[in-house]
Amino acid sequence: MRPLSGIRNAWAISLACLCLSVVGCEIVTFPYHVTKDAVKTVVYVAKGGYELTAGTTKVVYRIGAFTYKVVRAPLDWPLRNSSIETIDGVSPKEAIREGRVKTAPYTVKGKTYYPMSIEEAKTYQATGLASWYGYETARQKRGAMTANGEVFDPEGLTAAHKFLPLPTHVKVTNLENGRSVILRVNDRGPFPSDRNAASGERIIDVSERASKVLGFHDKGVAKVRVETIQLEKG
Repeated sequence: MRPLSGIRNAWAISLACLCLSVVGCEIVTFPYHVTKDAVKTVVYVAKGGYELTAGTTKVVYRIGAFTYKVVRAPLDWPLRNSSIETIDGVSPKEAIREGRVKTAPYTVKGKTYYPMSIEEAKTYQATGLASWYGYETARQKRGAMTANGEVFDPEGLTAAHKFLPLPTHVKVTNLENGRSVILRVNDRGPFPSDRNAASGERIIDVSERASKVLGFHDKGVAKVRVETIQLEKG
């Protein structure tokens, strides 16, 4: 079982795990294990904490010492990556509204990218450069939306990837200092910038907080290993 495993299911871990009422919602924890020996810990997914007001829905869960928050962004918020032109052949907002994002092809500046299937993603591992992002939303009066409709939070443990299904959990290891962290991939990127075409060769963008955990915030980039992590009920 992979919690938060689709756009429509991104707001629910499973029907059995949900508390859908706004009031009287208990927080219940169930153990999950991280497979592939990636992390020697137990994963607790917290149910409850759902807020169905103000256009947002929140899911909170923990992996080891870290807390992850999933908040659905209002559809009138701008995309964090405004260069995404279409998803699955329609406007990004329409694809998000209809739950057509997880493995759908998408177009950025006239180039179409084809994400890998869920099965392909299970064995994904790559080594390359990582960069971090988040400063670009600091001046926005409203928040920004990721490519799968979640609130973009520079302080969250999240990442952007060009080809992994959304969302996917990955273990990112900084090969320069040995630090590692599990991140929730909920956005698309990195793509070539107009000023630096080579930036599109980076394999992952991580949130500002993740760059600090990994120890390359000041440097800006680092050589990393990225591995997909499967969350299974214990």
